[in-house]
Amino acid sequence: MKRTVQDVAIVLAVAAVVFFTNLGGPRLWDRDEPRNAGCAAEMLAAENWITPVFNAELRSHKPVLTYWFMMASYALLGVNEFAARLPSAVFGVGTCLLTWFMGRRLFGPPAGVWAAVVLATTMMFGVASRAATPDAPLIFFSTLSLAIYVYGTTRSISAHADAAPGFEKDFPTGWVLPTLMYAAMGCAVLAKGPVGCVLPTAVIGMSLLIRRLPPVTRTFSSSWERVIVELVRPFAPMHFLRTCWSMRPLLALGVILAVALPWYVWVHLRTDGEWTYGFFMKHNLERATRAMDGHNGGLLFYPIALLLGFFPWSIFWVPTMIESVRTGRKTDARSGAFIFALCWVGVYVGLFSLAKTKLPSYITPCYPGLALLTGVFLDRWVRSEITFPAVWRRIAFGSLIFAGVGTAIVLPVVCMYLLPGEEFLGIVAAIPLIGGSMALLMAERGQAKLACRWTAGTAIALSTVAFALVADRVDNHRHLEDLVSTIYSDPQNHDAEIASLASCEGSWVFYCGQPIPALSSPEEVIQFLSEPSPSGKARVVVTTAKRMSRDDSISPLANYVVGRIPYFMRQDEILVLKPTPSANRSAELPSPYEIR
Repeated sequence: MKRTVQDVAIVLAVAAVVFFTNLGGPRLWDRDEPRNAGCAAEMLAAENWITPVFNAELRSHKPVLTYWFMMASYALLGVNEFAARLPSAVFGVGTCLLTWFMGRRLFGPPAGVWAAVVLATTMMFGVASRAATPDAPLIFFSTLSLAIYVYGTTRSISAHADAAPGFEKDFPTGWVLPTLMYAAMGCAVLAKGPVGCVLPTAVIGMSLLIRRLPPVTRTFSSSWERVIVELVRPFAPMHFLRTCWSMRPLLALGVILAVALPWYVWVHLRTDGEWTYGFFMKHNLERATRAMDGHNGGLLFYPIALLLGFFPWSIFWVPTMIESVRTGRKTDARSGAFIFALCWVGVYVGLFSLAKTKLPSYITPCYPGLALLTGVFLDRWVRSEITFPAVWRRIAFGSLIFAGVGTAIVLPVVCMYLLPGEEFLGIVAAIPLIGGSMALLMAERGQAKLACRWTAGTAIALSTVAFALVADRVDNHRHLEDLVSTIYSDPQNHDAEIASLASCEGSWVFYCGQPIPALSSPEEVIQFLSEPSPSGKARVVVTTAKRMSRDDSISPLANYVVGRIPYFMRQDEILVLKPTPSANRSAELPSPYEIR
């Protein structure tokens, strides 16, 4: 019990430091964060718990569960950045605890702790756990379903056991655990749609298809023949059907529908099917069949995304996979645990590689599986159960050092052009540079535990500094407060009716605290500004300098530009137009090439 409490304390401490440090510091990042947070705020203000709405328009991008958690957080803490991100941070901590639990059951207590620490300090999972998006709830409930499966198919081990015994049975018995497992998938469906049940089910199913295979008794004429047979064998029709039936598909369907379907039906009826069509046809089917918003990539997109998103622990990726596959091919009791974790990673990477729309965040739910493999690799290396070849060891820690050197060179140059005054952020490079050097030194001396601890310390420091300090400094250059103060700067009327032309970021809507309808043409802009508001409010139009400069019909409005705010990370300016005379008016529009 003492060992378990210590392990939980370590996991909680690491996850809390990484996920909660300055969580509410940076403002919400475009595009997804303010749209999700704004949707929850609008729903709460309207006492609407069913229909997602943002900018006074139906939002069919995601289901409702994330908004419910944000609304509850707002009710307790008010509408602010910390409250919007709090559910994600809590779910991130929860996922780390689930990963520790699975690692402990499958590979032993030390491997569980390593896996949880690895997961908490990877870059992409840190983003998911600190962002006001549906990713953290999806990952948590997907992982919860797999953790319940592991609990129901393995036996408890002593806190001092060297290794877990592996899977004891193929599927949880009785009704309680399977029902809870599929209920967790139903919650994941409420968080982000069908992927919440399809992919966790596929992970379990794929691992069962492989683990339940009988031994091969025939001889092969060539290695190619053996490879082909090994790939096809899991999908033999009768074997496939028996495995699927063993997972109790009728129970799965009934429980998932009982949890998720009521809301889907309710929102369908409330919106006359508009939400249902937008979500399933546009944001699911179309994303699978064609690249949307320019988010495309080849078959190497997700392997590369894993290398970057799993940093700094991706330095162990190649030896981890080699050892995992080698152990998974054995016939001992522990091989099933490796097969399960490998299937977790392979199903997500494989299926999303087939989809046309690609984003790094799509495969983040497989990070706990990869963390399990990394955790057991580190544990086995520390206990001298496996050898870490010198060439891979030097490549791994050398990569961390190289990342530090590259950051020291590149980051100040990038800041010089995009974030003037922040060149000092290049000092962040000292973290991987020093940490990688010390880890390499310890590894060369044969002190594997110290090498791993130096890597963990590097990962904790790098994640915390990147999310809590660097992000905050970058946020200072977004000038959102300048935009809001310019819009509401009328001394006679501190309220305003706002519209937009050409651009409307979610952060503008969230921080202005009101919907910003889009105008489609310069003529509508002129009409909007020339006519008095029925409410007596001042009227304001937000557009961009490039949009103004390329259209002669809007040039008469150049005299109504009362504010110019740099457009973050774009060679453009945000223009604020008001119809009232102002000494700050600019008589000439800039050329796009003259924009600062």
